[in-house]
Amino acid sequence: MKKSNVVLIVIIAIVVIVALWCVATRNSLVSMEEEVNLKASQIETQLQRRSDLIPNFVATVKGYAAHEEEVYTAIADARSKLSGAIEDDDMGAINEANSELDSALGRLLMVVENYPELKANENFIALQDELAGTENRINKARQDYNEVVASYNKAIKKFPQNIIANMSGFEAADYFEASEGAEKVPTVEF
Repeated sequence: MKKSNVVLIVIIAIVVIVALWCVATRNSLVSMEEEVNLKASQIETQLQRRSDLIPNFVATVKGYAAHEEEVYTAIADARSKLSGAIEDDDMGAINEANSELDSALGRLLMVVENYPELKANENFIALQDELAGTENRINKARQDYNEVVASYNKAIKKFPQNIIANMSGFEAADYFEASEGAEKVPTVEF
């Protein structure tokens, strides 16, 4: 065999290996990006679940505290904003709207503190338990999302994958961040 044929075979082998690596890397990044999208969807699902529970919770409280209209309006506005953000699939807007809803729910819970007979109501207790369970699911979904975002963001930034990521248009995903003021411990009185 001629030396030129050997060189040609080696060059072809190198090109094939590089092409296979590029395809495998891109496919891996696509899978990671889809995992990020799945985890974001799971957050949205849990936020929607909470949003769906809130009207029943508010209706129960309204029966006892009809004069707290400002709180009910804030909750309705925040729910509407969150639903819109979920439809737009914008994690930054979802995060902001979720913060507003958290704040409005905090004010509702302060109203509840003024009505001991409400806290003893079976429907209220059941709804409160559902909301607490949903909050736990949201927290878990946020943690799972942030973990896959970290893996994905690392993968698209590391060399040499970043070459394929840049050529294919992969962009870093945003983390789901805590609401402003979340570092403060809420006061709960019974």
